[in-house]
Amino acid sequence: MVDLNSLKPCAEVLAFGAKKYSRNNWKKGFLLSSILNSMLRHIAALQDGEVIDPESGLPHIGHIQCNALFLGCKNNTNDLENV
Repeated sequence: MVDLNSLKPCAEVLAFGAKKYSRNNWKKGFLLSSILNSMLRHIAALQDGEVIDPESGLPHIGHIQCNALFLGCKNNTNDLENV
């Protein structure tokens, strides 16, 4: 069973992105390399002890969750070769 509270940071980051870009803008797609680079930047920041992303003011874990969501969507559409 999924702890729905653990997905709150992801939802907050999606809301931030909707304000910054536009609602559902992420559905237009991303290059695989962009998703992975973003995910790795947020993982590295978290490993360095930085819990909150300075740009968004939201937890890095939420950005990592969003990147995982985007990666899952690419996998579902067989678009993983789109680097």
